[in-house]
Amino acid sequence: MRIYLATPYTHENPEVCHARYKAVNQVAADLIAQGHYVYSPITHCHPLIKLADLPGDWDYWHGYDKSFLEWCDELHVFMADGWRESKGVQAEIKIATELNKPVLMIREV
Repeated sequence: MRIYLATPYTHENPEVCHARYKAVNQVAADLIAQGHYVYSPITHCHPLIKLADLPGDWDYWHGYDKSFLEWCDELHVFMADGWRESKGVQAEIKIATELNKPVLMIREV
């Protein structure tokens, strides 16, 4: 199973962004341990954002993330605090729905 793992990231407080990064890493690791192939944009891109001083918002990453949504079999939304308000998560849900991909809401694995 190829899973795209969405969760909120952007926040005015960088410590919140980092905490979200750490939390979704655990979820991604658990899914991988269960035998799934997981693309977690936060897990994969947070270090790149820091290394290259890239923007961390959906407007910058939407094309990149859409290509991975097309590749995946399912979208899993990790319902961390802020997921309902997240522009990126809501856009990922919309794209997955338009692509007829199942959308699963998860609290933890």
